[in-house]
Amino acid sequence: MYPSYPTGYFYPDYLYYPAIHQRVYPQIDVTLFKQSAQSMKNLLKETNLLLNKLSDSPSFAYQVMNAAQQAKQKEVERLIKSAGITSKTDISFNPDSIHVELRSKAGGNNCCHLTIALRWQ
Repeated sequence: MYPSYPTGYFYPDYLYYPAIHQRVYPQIDVTLFKQSAQSMKNLLKETNLLLNKLSDSPSFAYQVMNAAQQAKQKEVERLIKSAGITSKTDISFNPDSIHVELRSKAGGNNCCHLTIALRWQ
C-alpha cells in the first residue's frame, strides 16, 4: 500500500514503484522490412497504373462507375484488374465512392496493404 502523506501534496509515481529495468530488444534484422518496402513500391506502381487509366480514359472511368451503379461487383473487379492490377484486391463501392485495397506478401507474410478511396459523387 502507499505510504500516507499529507493531503494536498502531489507525489510522483516514481516514489512508489521500484525502478523499471530497461527492456532488452532483439537484434535488428531489416530483411522483412526491406521486403515490405519493395512490396509497397510494387503496390504503388500498380496504383499509379490504375489512377492513370481512370484519369486519362473517361470511357474507362464511365465503365467502372456504371458497373458499380448496377452493383456488378465482378465487372468492377475485372475492369480494375484490366488496368494492370496483379495484386490481391478488395474492392468496395457505394453511391459516393470506390475503395480499392491492394495487398501484398513479403517473406510469406502479409506485409502491406494500400487503400485507394476515390469519390465520384
